[in-house]
Amino acid sequence: MSVVTLEKCRENIRKQLDNVVDFWLKYSLDRVHGGFFTCIGKDGKIYDELKYVWLQGRQVWMYCRLYRTMDRFHKPEILEAATVGGAFLRKFARVSSSSGQWKCAFCLTRDGKALKVQRTIFSECFYIMAMDELSRLTGDKDMQLEAEQMMEQLIYWVQVDPSGLGRPQLPGEVPINSLSVPMMLMCLVQQLTEGRGQEVAQKYKELGNWCVEQILKHIQRAGTAILENVSVDGSELPGCQGRLQNPGHALEAGWFLMLYGAQSGDKEIHRTAIRNFVELPYQYGWDKEHGGLFYFLDVDGHCPTQLEWSMKLWWPHCEALIAFLMAYSHTRKPELLEIFSEVYQYTFSHFPDAENGEWFGYLTQEGKVALDFKGGPFKGFFHVPRCLYMCERILDDLLENKD
Repeated sequence: MSVVTLEKCRENIRKQLDNVVDFWLKYSLDRVHGGFFTCIGKDGKIYDELKYVWLQGRQVWMYCRLYRTMDRFHKPEILEAATVGGAFLRKFARVSSSSGQWKCAFCLTRDGKALKVQRTIFSECFYIMAMDELSRLTGDKDMQLEAEQMMEQLIYWVQVDPSGLGRPQLPGEVPINSLSVPMMLMCLVQQLTEGRGQEVAQKYKELGNWCVEQILKHIQRAGTAILENVSVDGSELPGCQGRLQNPGHALEAGWFLMLYGAQSGDKEIHRTAIRNFVELPYQYGWDKEHGGLFYFLDVDGHCPTQLEWSMKLWWPHCEALIAFLMAYSHTRKPELLEIFSEVYQYTFSHFPDAENGEWFGYLTQEGKVALDFKGGPFKGFFHVPRCLYMCERILDDLLENKD
């Protein structure tokens, strides 16, 4: 891609980000009860008023990050949305578990009543991200403390005793290292330590190193595969669960590892991130017939048991755009930019809705829109704007330092 092409790419990404932000500001904020509607149809109509806590947290984080770091989003309506969403989250998200620990609900009614709790850590993860980022915007030290206290509970659940999650120990259960857990904790370490000084960085250093160690265990079969689930000692698991590949998760873990390598000065981790978690998932995950990234694959070529395995989803493509552009910005290897260009062309010719704004999230294997809503229980104001935000900033840096 030439400098002119990169400039056109940046301009398109900038326009897309403005469009996506405008869509969610227009349709999502609940001015009656607070928080955000996320079940939004293709034309902006709300089709379900349930509020999903992890999406509430992601949306608060995204508004805060845009307001705090990009001049054109330093607007009162974005600050209002962030603070109203944060107040709703803080008031209603946490529920007391049977063990007396705080657990975050997965789903709330429109007015904030807890409806469902999942036995995972992800609602809590995005609660932490939201509270920490909002505390940076407001200066509220109690909010920052809440984020750190919830983080300590997460660490305890993951590393010491998971019983607080409410998941019973069953006789046939084998402990599993799922890639999503250490990569999400690494994301939180990067969030909590960003710009906080040496004391906070030191506090989470051991956890960050542990996350890297756990992520690297997913490199399997002599470096030829990234598997989504491995045993706690890093060996391959039997059956469908052990053979599962999730290219989007691997790519996301890749750019988390790149950031870790750049910040720590660990060049070997940085090389591993690009080779094993960026280039490799693209090689096995890209659909050579129709284009786009598969959602799930089986490392031995069996048909995955997930019914949506062959669909093309918005978020793996977002992670691929970030990962390849970041990898190129760090190495200036032209082949990485060529792959970014391929992913870019597929993504921007298939997902954005030129008529109504925002992006479709779910395509068939052939690239046709399968589900036409803009938001739901799993798609909210996060992966698309985070991708556009990060790519715009990387392109700004690349174009300012052309040589």
